[in-house]
Amino acid sequence: MERRIQIVLVLVLATVVVVAGVVAYVRWVPSSAPTTPPGPTGTATCPAGANGSGGNWTTYHGDNARSGLVSRGPVSSAHPTWSGPVSLDGQVYAQPLVCGADIFVATEDDSVYAINASTGAVLWRSHLGTPVPSSALPCGDIDPSGITGTPVIDVATGTLYVVAFVMPAPEHELFALSVANGSVRSEVPVDPPGVSATVEQQRGALALANGLVYVPFGGLYGDCGAYHGFVEGVPTAGTGSILSYQVPTQREGAIWGPAGMAVAPNGSLYVSTGNGASTSTFDFGDAVVELTPALHEVDYFAPTDWAQLNRNDQDLGSEAPTLLDNGVVFQIGKSGVGYVLAGGHLGGIGGELGEQPVCAGAYGGTAHVGLSMLVPCTNGLFDLAVGATNFTETWRSASFDAGTPVVTGGVVWVTNESTAELLGLNLSTGHVLYSFPLGQVDHFVSPATTPTSVLVAGGSGLYSFSLS
Repeated sequence: MERRIQIVLVLVLATVVVVAGVVAYVRWVPSSAPTTPPGPTGTATCPAGANGSGGNWTTYHGDNARSGLVSRGPVSSAHPTWSGPVSLDGQVYAQPLVCGADIFVATEDDSVYAINASTGAVLWRSHLGTPVPSSALPCGDIDPSGITGTPVIDVATGTLYVVAFVMPAPEHELFALSVANGSVRSEVPVDPPGVSATVEQQRGALALANGLVYVPFGGLYGDCGAYHGFVEGVPTAGTGSILSYQVPTQREGAIWGPAGMAVAPNGSLYVSTGNGASTSTFDFGDAVVELTPALHEVDYFAPTDWAQLNRNDQDLGSEAPTLLDNGVVFQIGKSGVGYVLAGGHLGGIGGELGEQPVCAGAYGGTAHVGLSMLVPCTNGLFDLAVGATNFTETWRSASFDAGTPVVTGGVVWVTNESTAELLGLNLSTGHVLYSFPLGQVDHFVSPATTPTSVLVAGGSGLYSFSLS
């Protein structure tokens, strides 16, 4: 389901050069060893406000369209906010969230932290259970497996929703936590019906829309067992049945991309799937599927070579669909071929408006600024200008294994998964402006950003960089 990356630690000296108002290539070395946070010291706050532009980043990539964009004036410098990373109790695959003056981050040890954005002090930690060791699973590459998918915050109620994989069953539980103090408001079993929890992985980001928390599921690394792709819809009101959509494959068809799903303004959901088991009869593997808010399928797209993609494990769903401002849907996957689709009519098999190769293979999630879209690939970051029926390449970066990007102040922030660095690239040219070593980077880790900072997990540490 994903590729393995050997992480190389790169440590170099810091250099800041400003020439004609342009910030030069910068590297940072922590001034001290990673900090160990003290015990809880306060209460987190989460004032109401628009996601992204209002300073909040309460869902994956800042909004339900997964745009990954925060608007602000040009960034002229970036530097570490704290003396070193905040040490956490486990690896971090989920994207950090921000609400008000506080950061929320989840770990594979089944813990959620609230951290003061200015000081790095831990305000509270909620430990939700015992994570599942790899020895209890038939395959997989996360050990232990706890919280992998990015949580979501409901600002209106001050509630953080998060799925934890817990022992002894094992099972996936959806927890609703108080943003203020981390106390558990509710706990709901959310494993899809009719399958074993030991072969399902909750990697995709949660989404909050239509009075529901949507939870995507896929399989483990290695594609073991009789798993399926699912989306579960849990009512936030605490009453009513859990809705469920199963990808109609005999097996597989995972909805596993870290971005989870994109939600359109009318409440429809767009998901993309991984390889299905069939190579003869179309089974909705390697497809883009539109779902109603009640999780009924209304439309789909699949490439004409879907059978070959199924056969070769070339998941179209290694990235979630991108909903662009001109009404088109863009999709790219492991094969590196990009597809432009009509948002109102996905077109079925071979129904794309346009397609062409982009890169060696795309993973994680995209970001977009208007019709300019940033695609992370194993051979670099690519900026595409998307039109009504096709797209052109604006620039490509130097070759590196790119994580999922976000954008603020004319700078694209993205991890280099091979060298475990956070890079800041010029949005117009792709040239590197900043580089900060992180020590370790897990698969598909994405930074989060606000108008004043960039946050990113490095292994079991949380880093913050202030923007000015």
